[in-house]
Amino acid sequence: MKKPLIIVVVIILVAIGGGFAYLMMQDDSGSNTVEVAETTVNETQSATPAAPGQAGTYVDYQESLIATTPGTKVLFFYASWCPQCRQLESDIKAGPLPDGTTIFKVDYDSNQALRQKYGVTLQTTLVKVDDQGKLIEKYVANDDPTLAAIQQNIL
Repeated sequence: MKKPLIIVVVIILVAIGGGFAYLMMQDDSGSNTVEVAETTVNETQSATPAAPGQAGTYVDYQESLIATTPGTKVLFFYASWCPQCRQLESDIKAGPLPDGTTIFKVDYDSNQALRQKYGVTLQTTLVKVDDQGKLIEKYVANDDPTLAAIQQNIL
């Protein structure tokens, strides 16, 4: 009588383990797709910040560029897992950005010290900074992740 019960329990455990393994494989393939897409996005971004009188640009954040970039500088705290961030990035890329404006894409997850420096607690936060990197103004675009909202509230 114990033998059939043991066999049933083993079959159930094997089925649960197989289902769990299947789900884990699905999660891995999804994250690989995101990484490939993110790499493509980063490779297409301009590495040259905008100067006054030039069309605005959207570039990956590099601390050294803040002091050397003329014009208006805005840090965009972006997370690839955030739908509002992806929507806002799409709108920024569709542009056009105001002349002389550079928006720096800052990885929300890996730049915790920068988040702390500017008091950023939510992705989709935009921080306008001066040449020394000091905060001028801050805006959270979570409820209205559009370029128009950024222009109205921080630019």
